[in-house]
Amino acid sequence: MSLNSVILAVEDRLSDAISTKILESFDIGIMLRIGFKGNSYLQQKAPSLNQTARGPYNVFILTDLDSPQSCPPQLIQSWISAPLNSGFFLRVAVMEVESWIMADRSALAKFLSIPVRRIPSNTDDIPNPKEFLVSLARRSNRRRLRDQLVPALGATTARVGPEYNSRFSEFIQIHWDLERAAVAFPSLKRTLDRIRSAKTVSDASQD
Repeated sequence: MSLNSVILAVEDRLSDAISTKILESFDIGIMLRIGFKGNSYLQQKAPSLNQTARGPYNVFILTDLDSPQSCPPQLIQSWISAPLNSGFFLRVAVMEVESWIMADRSALAKFLSIPVRRIPSNTDDIPNPKEFLVSLARRSNRRRLRDQLVPALGATTARVGPEYNSRFSEFIQIHWDLERAAVAFPSLKRTLDRIRSAKTVSDASQD
């Protein structure tokens, strides 16, 4: 099966930005985007999307692990009871896509205008990556950026600032280095290796 395009299913805007960056790096187009309704929606849709990948369509799903009590193979098994089709790519960010964002420490430190030492070298050990990323943004020397990324003082329900998704999506698109982040983060590297392997087989079959 040709791996030139995929149906992309994601939890949210940041997952979409990272998935787009990954797929574009392999010259894989996105024919349709679905999701943007959280983890539960993707879990509900995953079995039918696996069936979709039996035919001429490839499917790429990116979700968060969220719980340290689980691991990617367990999550995939709980979502899909049938064998995974060759054109079906269900990838799991450990713990959240924010962990992958923080894996490019130098680019993030420059973007937030903070010392790189404030970002742990092992970002997969951070139990609540979204909260930690917001805490890093709170230390930024750039007031306007803090206002965009950090919830307003006294906010009781908002976990992030009003432009959190848009600014970090911009960061991913322009500044985030995919290969540099993959060196530091195993679950991201496994995702790249999985696509690279499938792309090699796909390209060879077309020769």
